[in-house]
Amino acid sequence: MKIAVDAMGGDYAPHAIVEGAIQAAQEFQVKVILFGRKHVIAKHLAEFNYDPALVEIFHCSEVAGMAESPSWIFRWKKDASIRVACEQVKSGAADAVVSAGNTGAAVAAAMFIMGRIQGVERPAIAASLPAPGGMVILSDVGANMDSKSAHLVQFAIMSSAFTRLINGIEYPRVGLLNVGQENSKGNLAVKKAFKLLLQTQLNFIGNVEGKDVFSGLADVIICDGFVGNISLKLTEGLSDSLNDFFNQEFSKACEHGNNLLIKQAFDNFKNRFDYIQYGGAPLLGVNGTVIICHGSSSAKAIKNAIALAISLTAKKSNTYFERKLKENQEQLILQKGETSNVWRQFKDRMVR
Repeated sequence: MKIAVDAMGGDYAPHAIVEGAIQAAQEFQVKVILFGRKHVIAKHLAEFNYDPALVEIFHCSEVAGMAESPSWIFRWKKDASIRVACEQVKSGAADAVVSAGNTGAAVAAAMFIMGRIQGVERPAIAASLPAPGGMVILSDVGANMDSKSAHLVQFAIMSSAFTRLINGIEYPRVGLLNVGQENSKGNLAVKKAFKLLLQTQLNFIGNVEGKDVFSGLADVIICDGFVGNISLKLTEGLSDSLNDFFNQEFSKACEHGNNLLIKQAFDNFKNRFDYIQYGGAPLLGVNGTVIICHGSSSAKAIKNAIALAISLTAKKSNTYFERKLKENQEQLILQKGETSNVWRQFKDRMVR
């Protein structure tokens, strides 16, 4: 298996990207291809010991800047590292792409170069967040700023399938993020999506509120990319602040004795909210495996993102997503217009 890594993308590129790629290559025994400026990457590679048979450089003369428009990058930077990496996956020369660079550019390159799987109008980024007893998938968290009701349904189908593949949950509970649990709440797209989700084969539990995201009420929570991205970054900011608060209090506590147990509990808490543990978020719905990483990803985060890319590729995730989309699309067609039956099924689910 070959994993294409955008070595020039991210706040700490290329050093952290190169280091994480080497760690992944050695631990998982896969070949990593580093895309970017050869002389720059080679300089950082020289700082590490690695098996040259597992690491390759693919020279690209251009870089997608974090502040640059995705459409401008796609039109004018033909040799940008993220674009060339996607082209290599499209051609079959690589099996997956990992990038911590410009998210918009990665989404655009993946969608227009690799194409979308059948039944998908818009791809979605599915982020993993901590929840009691495991994790919850929040999707979409930034691929689409405006989403129609049909897009939200597609996000739900793919994210539910992703959760089943990765977390082993047979019948994931799917919630629709809204300002209230009542079906009358929300904008037009959300209200329509609510009715459509009732007609699918998903384990749709209805609307969930922001306070429910970390409660364990749902395994998958669906929203558009605008709401999802704000929610994700709010979570990250809160997590960072809580870490600071705990550090301050822990320092005070240490002045009064041995607090190894407290420190261990604090470290465990911090790890659960640390995006590094999850590596990256898959871009669901494109014809290839693409993992979008946090801009400030460390070497460990990149290594974990590559691990996720390997897992999804090995499990032929896109074939599975496409099958689930087709099954649910057929269900939507069969039940079209049978509103009363749909509501009855929903009530039965809620009772169970």
